[in-house]
Amino acid sequence: MNDDRLDGITTRWSLVRRAHMKGDAASAAEARSILVMRYASAIRRYIGGILKDCDETDEVAQDVIVRLLKGDFAGADPDRGRFRDLLKTAVRNMVRNHWTKKNQRRAVSDPDFDQIADADEATPESAWMSAWKANLLDHVWAELQDMERNNPKNPAYTVLKWRTDYPEESSDQLAVRLSEKLGSPVRPDAARQMLRRARVRFAELLIEEISMGLDGASQQEIEDELAAVGLLELVRDYLPKESEPEA
Repeated sequence: MNDDRLDGITTRWSLVRRAHMKGDAASAAEARSILVMRYASAIRRYIGGILKDCDETDEVAQDVIVRLLKGDFAGADPDRGRFRDLLKTAVRNMVRNHWTKKNQRRAVSDPDFDQIADADEATPESAWMSAWKANLLDHVWAELQDMERNNPKNPAYTVLKWRTDYPEESSDQLAVRLSEKLGSPVRPDAARQMLRRARVRFAELLIEEISMGLDGASQQEIEDELAAVGLLELVRDYLPKESEPEA
């Protein structure tokens, strides 16, 4: 998915603001649809980890998506915190409301979110961060795949996916795969170069994705957000180097 359809949109916060602008219903509706496409998978992952029931998960996730499409996040403000935190709070509240309505005729207490994270997660906060991280990576992989689809002679997605799926394979084996993919011989050194460029592009896309989730963020804030979602080490070597202080 390409956000360039909305001219001038450079951050997720500006997309949020566009989604709630008055006077241009079509543009606002398009921005809301993009927000849904960006965050639906994170929303569903998180709710699924809490409710452990596919039907209930679908029901509550749909309610959250309807809220996004209706423009119920007009009060979102980057000065009051990250959008992912606002969205997490909204999702938790809707899960809590669903739980309360479901059990209002039974002697069942409201959910304790400190006790119902996924088995692999220590807390609901880490469950949400895990869902958010997966969502970020999904979009970066999709962007890389779109780039390759538009430029088949630059198989960045394919070569990086192969390296991820088959980390033990040698450069010779990777070269064989690429030769078959491209229909022409690829030397091992060329395969290594393609892999290096693919890693650089993946890192660039991830940094861009993180940057768009912030509002005019500095490099330090971008690095802090990468660290918060557990992705800093993945791209540390590709971050801009800090300039040396003047003597």
